[in-house]
Parts: sequence; C-alpha cells; structure tokens
Amino acid sequence: MFVRTVYVTGDPAKIDTAVRTLNTEGRELLEERPGYLGAGVFTDHELGKLLAVSWWASEQARGNSDTVMRQHRQALLEPFAGTLAVENMEAVVHRSLRVPRLGGGLRVSRVEFDPADAALFEETFRSTVLPRLETLPGLARAALLVDRERGLGRVGTLFVDRASMAASRAAQAAARHEAAAKAGARVVSLEEFEVVHADVHLG
Repeated sequence: MFVRTVYVTGDPAKIDTAVRTLNTEGRELLEERPGYLGAGVFTDHELGKLLAVSWWASEQARGNSDTVMRQHRQALLEPFAGTLAVENMEAVVHRSLRVPRLGGGLRVSRVEFDPADAALFEETFRSTVLPRLETLPGLARAALLVDRERGLGRVGTLFVDRASMAASRAAQAAARHEAAAKAGARVVSLEEFEVVHADVHLG
C-alpha cells in the first residue's frame, strides 16, 4: 500500500474552513481516483496544524491521483494554508484493531535511519514495537510508513479517544526508545493530533 501525506500549517482560526473543504470537495475528488483506499484528516487546533493522509492500492495509482490533486490542493486549503509539504511513502506495516472515532487521537513519530538499514528498521518495528502497541488500551490502528531511499519513517498510532492516547505515552515512549536503539534510528519529532476524519478500507 502507498500513502501520500499533506502537512499544512496556518492560522488556527481558519483551520475549520480547510477541514470542511477537505471533507467535502477534497473527498469527492479523491473518491473519483482509481486505486483510492481511503483517507484521514487530523488537526492540532491550538497550534494550527493539519495532516491529511490518503491511502492507495499502488504507487501508480497514487502518482496518477497526484497529477489531479496538485491542481486543486492549494485552493482546497485556502485561506488556512501558510506552509504546505507533501510526502510520498510506502505503508510496510498496518494493523487495524478497531474503528477510529471522531475526536480520537493520532500520535506520529518521525524517524530517520540509514537507508542501508531499512530492512532492519522494518523488522524491528514488526517484532519489537507492534506487539507492544497492540496491548495499549484504546489503540485503533498502527502503521509504519517508510521512504527507503531517503531513510525516513513515520510511525502512526491511532486511538479511539484522547484519554487513551494520553495514557499510552509512557508505554509507547519505552517501546520507541528501545526500537530506535536496536535499529540505529533517530526519532526527530513527535506530534499528536485530533481525529476529524478517518475512513480507510484496506481489506
């Protein structure tokens, strides 16, 4: 599976306008594209951050969709968007335990690793991190996204409510530190968002 992320920052007072547009016009555009599997929209209202994640059945489907979405992205996110960054990654691990809820939480760890150690990083996540994540109360989904060529990883954990996400911080920190040491990876940032839309059908 393949993923495109759109990371946007802007005026917190204008973020709801962008969310409404993404969940109506943006969703309609995505649903018309072949190979589309679903999407999620996540926000940090206090700081003015928005993360939109779309899932695709193939790298080609993602690329074809971006040809269309690139023409509309800026207009969909106005007047909120001040900065906008797009990344393309592969979802090498995905675990779904329960259906996410509106108002739930998403934690994202951004990781860097030596591209030569991509297989080690993926295996460490599967064997060390994922089993521990699956024991966390309230976990809905967990995913590992990677860009092997650039040595970049994104670990996303989706919780059914903000309380479960908050309660998981210590346990996930321990798993994160252990895995980073084992795989020689570097955690470069850690963020939390509110779930405003999460609809992904991966079979």
